[in-house]
Amino acid sequence: MSYNEDNNTGKVLLALLAGASAGIVAGLLIAPDKGSATRDSLKNYAGKYGDQLGDQLSKFGTQLDGSFKNLVEKLEDLGVTGAGSSLNLKGNWDEAKGKLKQQYAQLTDEDLEYAEGKGDELVGRLQDKLGKGKREIVKLLNDL
Repeated sequence: MSYNEDNNTGKVLLALLAGASAGIVAGLLIAPDKGSATRDSLKNYAGKYGDQLGDQLSKFGTQLDGSFKNLVEKLEDLGVTGAGSSLNLKGNWDEAKGKLKQQYAQLTDEDLEYAEGKGDELVGRLQDKLGKGKREIVKLLNDL
């Protein structure tokens, strides 16, 4: 980007801010209500739209998380990333723990504690206990 483009961008942003400020000031000056009523009205609108924005962002975050997980799975299927690059536990964890204990007698209940969102901790404990790499552990857990 050249100096002229940066300079023009700055001018455009300054003009936008000046225009928005002038609009706000004009709106407040010609408002039909007195100042306290206008402020209360603005607070109500801000609260209402803030709540709606929060709900929309929450929905968007959930959709984005699902899309990301699907993309990771597709990349694994295509061989772009190695199998087991992301932890994806499905099914009954108690059954999976039983299988792991049968396969690796040195594992204890404490080693196999799992809480939603704490998959990295589980993987770390299993890495230490089994002496395997992260990819191997993640693949092992996903295959259960």
